[in-house]
Amino acid sequence: MLHTQRSRHFLNPFPLRFLQFPSIQTQPFSTLSSILDLCTNPQHLQQIHARFILHGLHQNPSLSSKLMDCYATLGHLNLSHQVFDSITNPNSTLYNAILTTLSKFGEYKKTLLVYHDMVMKSIYPDEYTYPLLLRSCSCLFDVENGKKIHGHVVKLGFDSYDLVGGALVEMYRNCGDLWNAQETIERMPVSDLAYWNYLIYEASRDGNPRKSFQIFERMRMERLQPNSVTVINLLRSSVDLNLLIAGKSVHSLIVVSNLCEDLSVNTAILTMYSKLGSLEDARLLFEKMPGKDCVVWNVMISAYSQNGYPEESLKLLMCMGRSGVRADLFTAIAAISSIAELKTLDWGKQMHSHVVRNGSDYQVSVHNSLIEMYCKCHHLESARKVFDLVTDKTVISWSSMIKGYVSHDQYYDALSLFTKMKLEGMVVDSITVMNVLPACVNIGALEQVKYLHGYSIKYSLNSIPVNTALLISYSKCGCIQMARKLFDEEEIDGKDIITWNSMISAYSKHGEWCQCFDLYNQMKQSKSKPDRVTFLALLTACVNSGFVREGWDCFKEMETYGCQPNQEHYACMVDLLGRTGHINEATDLIKTMPFEPDARVWGPLLSACKMHSETRLAEYAAEKLLTMEPKNAGNYILLSNIYAAAGKWDGVAKMRNFLRDRGLKKTPGCSWLEINGRVHEFRVADRSHPKSDDIYTILEIIEFEIKEARDMK
Repeated sequence: MLHTQRSRHFLNPFPLRFLQFPSIQTQPFSTLSSILDLCTNPQHLQQIHARFILHGLHQNPSLSSKLMDCYATLGHLNLSHQVFDSITNPNSTLYNAILTTLSKFGEYKKTLLVYHDMVMKSIYPDEYTYPLLLRSCSCLFDVENGKKIHGHVVKLGFDSYDLVGGALVEMYRNCGDLWNAQETIERMPVSDLAYWNYLIYEASRDGNPRKSFQIFERMRMERLQPNSVTVINLLRSSVDLNLLIAGKSVHSLIVVSNLCEDLSVNTAILTMYSKLGSLEDARLLFEKMPGKDCVVWNVMISAYSQNGYPEESLKLLMCMGRSGVRADLFTAIAAISSIAELKTLDWGKQMHSHVVRNGSDYQVSVHNSLIEMYCKCHHLESARKVFDLVTDKTVISWSSMIKGYVSHDQYYDALSLFTKMKLEGMVVDSITVMNVLPACVNIGALEQVKYLHGYSIKYSLNSIPVNTALLISYSKCGCIQMARKLFDEEEIDGKDIITWNSMISAYSKHGEWCQCFDLYNQMKQSKSKPDRVTFLALLTACVNSGFVREGWDCFKEMETYGCQPNQEHYACMVDLLGRTGHINEATDLIKTMPFEPDARVWGPLLSACKMHSETRLAEYAAEKLLTMEPKNAGNYILLSNIYAAAGKWDGVAKMRNFLRDRGLKKTPGCSWLEINGRVHEFRVADRSHPKSDDIYTILEIIEFEIKEARDMK
C-alpha cells in the first residue's frame, strides 16, 4: 500500500521551480528549453512566454517551436497557433511544428491551409510531416489536394520513404481512388524495403496478421534485412494474433538485427508484452531501457493498471515523478483507473487536484475517468459534480454516470439522467443501453425496456450482448415469451454461454422446469458447455418444482463438466431437501461440505425447520446464522415464529427483547407498479403516494367484497 508520506509526493510529483532571468540574457537555449519541459501549468507557461518576449527571444525558431508544442500539450491549441502567427519569418522548422500540432489535434482543414501558405513561400516540409498532410487529405476525403501533395512528394524525392509511401496508398484508398493506390504500390520496387513494409502493414490493418508473417518470410527470401518499421508491424501482428511466442520470436529477431537501441522499437516490444499479459518480461525490458520518455512510462503504468495490479501502477507513477518525467493525460487516466479499482477516495481526490493543477483536466477522457472513479469509490455527489462541469460531454460521460447511479440502486436518478441524455440529442450506444436496462428492470418499467429494444433495432445496436441484456430484462419483467423470441433469433452456434444461461435462468425463475432441462439438453449438443451458472439455474428449477431426484442428478453431473459446487449450489440442495421434508439428508449434506457453510446454506435449513416444526435443529441453525448475521432482523423474527408455532413463548419473548435492545427492524417489502409508462412505488403501510387515500379506500372495498363472497359460500 502507498504510505502517507509518499502520498504528498504523489499529489505533486513534478514541482515547478522558476529560474530568475538576468537583465541581460546569458542562459543557453538548451537551459531555456528544459524550463519549458518542467512547465505543467498554462499560467506558468504564459509567464515564461512573457519573459521570452521581454528579452527578445520570441522570434527564436527553436524556442518558439518548443513553446508551441507546450501550449498544444496543455490543451491550448489557439495559443500555439498565435505563437506561430507572431513569428515574422517562420522557417521550415516552425512550419513543421505547427503542421504536426494541427494534424495531431484533428484540425485537418487548417493543416492544409498552413501547408498552402508554406508552399507559396517556397518552403516545404520534411519526410516526417508529409504523412500527416496526406492523413489530413485522407480524413477530409480530399483527393484533389492529395494529388497535389503527391506531386510535391515525387518532386522532392520523398516518395521512397516508408511512411510517405504508405500514407499515399492509405490516402488514395480512403478517398476511393483504388487505381492510384494500386499504382503507388506497384511503383515501389520489389527490392525496396518500403514495399515489403507496406505489404506487412496492410495485411495487419486488413485483419490478417498471419499474412503479415507470411509476407515477412517472402521478404527474407529476397535477402532483405528488416528495419524498425518491419519489426514494429510484426509486433503489432503478434498482439493481434494474441500469440506471446510470436512476439518473443520478433524480440529475438530485433536483438539479432541490432535494432535494440531504437526507442520506438523498444516501446513497441514493451507494448506487446504488456498487451499479452507478460508483465514480468515487460518489467525486465522496462528496467533496462535507457532514456525512458513519457510514452514508455505510460505503457508500463497502464499495463499494471489493466492487468489487475493497481498498487504497482501507482508506485510506478511516483517513480515516474521522481525521475523528472512530466505526466500527461494518458498517465492521469491510467492512475485514476488504478485508484478506482482500489476504491481509495483520498487518493482519488489527490489525483483530481493533481490533474487540475497541472492542466490535464482539459480532456473529456480525464473527466470520464474521474466520474467512474468517484462512482466506484461510492461518492456519487462528487461524480455528479464532475459530470455537470463537463461542457463537451461524450456518450461515455453519460453512460458512466448512469452506471454509477444503477450500481448504487438509485434507479430513478439513472432513468432521469437517461431521459435528459436523449433530450440533449445524444446518440445512445449499446453500452448505455446495457447500463440503463437494470434500472428499468428494478423498478418494473417494462415500457422503457420495450422502448430500448425498439431503439436498439432502429439504430442497429442489437448485438449479442445487447440482446442478452434485453432477454434478461424481459424475463425479469415477466415477459418470458419476448425473452424466448430474442433467444430464438440467434443462431444456435452463435449463442454464447451467457445467452444460454440467461434463458435457462429465466425459465427457472418462472417455474418452467421442463423448458429448463430441454434447453440444457440442447446446450450440451451445441458448442457451449454448461458451467456453474447453468447448474445453479437448474437446481433452482428443481427447488421451485420440488424434484429431489432430478436435483441430485444435476448436482452430481456438475463433476462431469469440471464444475465444483460452491456455497450457492449447496444452498439450493439444502433448500430442495428441506422443503420436501428430507431434513436429515439436508443436515448430512451440510456436514460433507468441503468448506465452512455460510448464511446462504444455514438460512434455507432454518426455513425448512420452521416449515416442518423441527425446533431443536432450528435453534442450532439459528445460532449459526445469528453469529454470521447479528444485525439481520429477519433471522430473529423467523426463529421467533418457530418458537411461537411450538408454543415456546419464553423463546418468543427472548427474540423480541433481542430485536428491541439492539434496535433492529425488518426491512419492509417494496413493490413497483407501472401504469401508462409511469412507475409507482409502494411499501408496507406506506401513505406517501399522492393518491394513497383513494388507493386504501378501493382496497377496503375489495376486501369487503371478498369477505362477503366467502360468507355467501
